[in-house]
Amino acid sequence: MEIKSQTINFDGSINIILGQSHFIKTVDDLSQIIVTTVPNAQYAVAFCEASGEALIRHNSNDDNLKQKAITIMQDIKAGHSFVILLGNFYPINILSKVKACDEVVNIYCATANPVTVLTVSNENGAGIIGVIDGTSPKGVENENDIINRRALLKKIGYTF
Repeated sequence: MEIKSQTINFDGSINIILGQSHFIKTVDDLSQIIVTTVPNAQYAVAFCEASGEALIRHNSNDDNLKQKAITIMQDIKAGHSFVILLGNFYPINILSKVKACDEVVNIYCATANPVTVLTVSNENGAGIIGVIDGTSPKGVENENDIINRRALLKKIGYTF
């Protein structure tokens, strides 16, 4: 058994959702969730099939995102894992629907931060055992930080 650490390379303007599912229909169902929830969304979905032909299945409406999603899955090589790349919207727009998708088993991260994927592999294949999403905390927010956080949420349309 071998444990590997794989950094996912993507540009900071892209958000990703990394997860695990169990069926070839994942690509189509996740794509349907995206296009019906966020009109004009730029996206790519790639899924590592874990049996049969064991192909990387994919769907996208953006060629650059599609190639990035496929490359990420080629690097991770973990059966039944999927990645969604979001070009012009945020994970919060679709995350609850992705979690409710019948094929989805687990969500590892939903982020625009740098991501390191930890995998374990043996003679049969590989699986994701966890992720490192961004950096460790550098402190605790103060009153000014709270004001700035709430201003940011208001600016991007998410406030209470």
